[in-house]
Amino acid sequence: MSRSIKNKTITFTLISFLVSLLLAGCIIAAAGYSPLEAYSAMLGGAFGSTYNLAQTIGTAIPLIFAGLAMAVASKAGVFNIGIEGQIIIGALPAALVGTYIKGLPPCLHIPLCILAAAFFGGIWAMLAAAIKNKLQISEVIITIMLNYVALYLVEYLVNYPFKSQGMVVRTEEIQESAKLVSLVAHTRLNTGIFIALLCVFLFWVLFYKTRLGYEMRATGDSPLAAEAAGINNKKNLLIAMFISGALAGIGGACEVMGVQGYYISSMTTGYGFSGIAIAVMGRNEPIGTLASALLFGALNAGASSMNRMTNIPGEFISVLQALIIIFISTPGIIIALQKLYKRRKAVTS
Repeated sequence: MSRSIKNKTITFTLISFLVSLLLAGCIIAAAGYSPLEAYSAMLGGAFGSTYNLAQTIGTAIPLIFAGLAMAVASKAGVFNIGIEGQIIIGALPAALVGTYIKGLPPCLHIPLCILAAAFFGGIWAMLAAAIKNKLQISEVIITIMLNYVALYLVEYLVNYPFKSQGMVVRTEEIQESAKLVSLVAHTRLNTGIFIALLCVFLFWVLFYKTRLGYEMRATGDSPLAAEAAGINNKKNLLIAMFISGALAGIGGACEVMGVQGYYISSMTTGYGFSGIAIAVMGRNEPIGTLASALLFGALNAGASSMNRMTNIPGEFISVLQALIIIFISTPGIIIALQKLYKRRKAVTS
């Protein structure tokens, strides 16, 4: 991508973000609240102190993995709606390995938990790709249905064979050797952020520095042309979905190992579907996806602060998120607004 195109993309993204803020502010004002008060509380809650900034980055950790999972699949031309289920399928094995395997040092125990999560998350996603290859069924339908299979399977395992003692439906707490280190006390920020940043870098290396990545991009851009060039589209689909599911599974593992300390029901609700929006906003690029996840983390952390400090409902954050997604992912809206502005300017002049 040339520098001029990159500059235009950055400019367009900033304009889209500002328009989203303006429209969301109008909606907040129409509901009888102060947009300035809302945005002030939100910014303070996201960036106002070391604690708040740590909460913002920590909240973004699973969103980075979910966004990357969607971006990998999209690069290969697959719409992976099953990230939510893949996160769950990865989180539980990480919790079980962290709980029942004992006597390992952290340098071995933590990677083992992450590998377990990546493997099971990847296999679960690859199952959808295998069904698509064999039966030519849309991956959208398969992955949506597998979300429910994953949810009820894991709920059964957590409620019965692996349930801890007590009333709360969760697994036993993982060993200390399997826990990620907290970087700021009493926040969600932990060393999982370094794993996330490593995955962002590996995403870039895979798709822009390796032959496999080039072939997967070719499959995503034009399957027929890729097949004519001798590229095995079915193989690339399997690999892309495995990597996608593995990333989602690692995101679930980081939530278990860095925040909760065990698997508990509804722990990861919504991360997978947020990942779809994050990848779309980031245009399926590694840095764009990272930035989008951090933005969503700031909005989510800011919403909690806005609820505490004002009487403005936190649901307005969802409205803002929706507007940001609409304007950033649909450039035609901003282009139409630009043309309308130029026409009015020409008429008045």
